[in-house]
Amino acid sequence: MSDTLALVRLLQLASPSLPVGAYSYSQGLEGAVEAGIVRDAASAQEWIDDVLGLAVAGMEAPILWRLIEAWKRADMSAVVRWNEEFVASRETAELRAETLQMGYSLRKLVVELGLENAQAMDAMDEISFPAAFAFAAAASRIDTRETLAAYLFAWLENQVLAALKAIPLGQTDGQRVLRDLAATIPALVERAASLADDELSNFAPGLALASSRHETQYSRIFRS
Repeated sequence: MSDTLALVRLLQLASPSLPVGAYSYSQGLEGAVEAGIVRDAASAQEWIDDVLGLAVAGMEAPILWRLIEAWKRADMSAVVRWNEEFVASRETAELRAETLQMGYSLRKLVVELGLENAQAMDAMDEISFPAAFAFAAAASRIDTRETLAAYLFAWLENQVLAALKAIPLGQTDGQRVLRDLAATIPALVERAASLADDELSNFAPGLALASSRHETQYSRIFRS
């Protein structure tokens, strides 16, 4: 596969139009808005930056890295292990349901698109979104670092889109937040690549509390 075609495949995989339901989740952000923690562009940027640095970059990103490499090696024991590790790391019922629903939807899409060896994902009864995303990237022969950068950008873009709706935030302010935080992605990719297994951590109690409270929030836009 040419580098250009691999890039196109990656753009499709990371697109907000990918039919996996990402738009319906805020990952605790709406709970933080309800609590008054996030109320404007500055506080939204601070919240998203903290979640990105403390939770996503410390756990989700390095696990995604490991899953991509495991799929490329056809090492199913490693795939199953890291899929289970990620699902177990979800702090609340909402966050767990989110990754399993998105993983299910992406697995179904990958099968329908006819990616080679998609049946390998059947080894897992419950597949997380990172595990399904990693399979699609590996099957499309996309570079691991580029895949991780695109995944982080897609996560970041979804958080900004959630902020636009929940705060609400203006489009220009949202683009400023996206631009500023996207500049941190290259360093986060290198961090994910360098972390040892015993260094993985997603310790972010504020996020867990916001997500837990969101489960019983009276009025809400998002499913998490």
